[in-house]
Amino acid sequence: MVSEIPKKTLVPILSALVVFLCCSCASGTSPAPESSNTEEVRHFIIDTDTGADDACALIYAAESDNVVIEGVTVLAGNVELEQGTKNALMALELAGSDAPVYMGADHRYGGERIDAFSVFGTDGMGDADLIHPARTAETKDAIDFILDTVRANPGEIEILCIGPATNIALAIDKDPETMKQVKMIWSMGSAGLGPGNATPVAEFNVYSDAEAYKKMLDSGLPVTIVGLDMCDGAAQWTDEDFKALSSKGELGRFITDSFGSIREFYRGNGSSTVMNCDPVAALCAIKTGFTNETVQCHGSCITDPGETYAQVIFYKEGFTYDVASNDFDYNVTLVTDVDKEEYFKDFLNVIE
Repeated sequence: MVSEIPKKTLVPILSALVVFLCCSCASGTSPAPESSNTEEVRHFIIDTDTGADDACALIYAAESDNVVIEGVTVLAGNVELEQGTKNALMALELAGSDAPVYMGADHRYGGERIDAFSVFGTDGMGDADLIHPARTAETKDAIDFILDTVRANPGEIEILCIGPATNIALAIDKDPETMKQVKMIWSMGSAGLGPGNATPVAEFNVYSDAEAYKKMLDSGLPVTIVGLDMCDGAAQWTDEDFKALSSKGELGRFITDSFGSIREFYRGNGSSTVMNCDPVAALCAIKTGFTNETVQCHGSCITDPGETYAQVIFYKEGFTYDVASNDFDYNVTLVTDVDKEEYFKDFLNVIE
């Protein structure tokens, strides 16, 4: 069975939360998927191509009382595999977590080597000389770790996928029956129902390995997707947010410094605010009440060459499309509304 965590004294529940649902067949919307509460221990594998945004998500999960990180699996994406591994180890160390770290894919699902690209600096962490981890990665391959952990804990393991889906796709190929026992895959991927960042229609994680993302969506496994549209607007971090963060000791300064390069990138594009999407996906997975609304969908990832490469198209359950077969597997839950106004406060409260 999964590892135990120390028992904690729980704050008595003082009031009942009543959720009023206002949904219609025409809208295709539904209440948010059940996530977590302070009484439920959750067991996660975090799959990451660790840049500064991934490090934030790792830190948030490590600092959350009801989360056990069974292991962190790394792949190339934002940075090369070795650098991403060091970044993950450093983030966990500063968060006080000894969760094991495993190295995974340094190539795309189709076999081509991943050419790492990051707007977070050459080391993915602001080029601020932050990365000096005391630990090293485990010797076991990340794919084997994923499968062994799921196999030993059927129906209990959730995967927070905050990078390209290459490790997930390779695990599905190697043992599809074991992967069917994954409780949920939480993916920071796609543009959601908004514009992309890698191209006008494609998001970076999907664009980095669209074939892997397609494999994950087509597998029939339960996937909850948090797109770029969930971390825009009021969810973006401001200069005042980073000032508040940097006042919270070593961990806050580490996060602030790691965002130095991307803040300069955004300023060069005329913006003083920064999108930080990976922790949004972490909050959707972990924090009760952060997700306000979802839509059940079939997700289709475009892998044909051209301007729409890596776009993810969502077919809403309950909506009949004129020229589509409508014979879909609606295994994708698309997050369509989160508490953007409280996002930074929620993050700050946890790391405090």
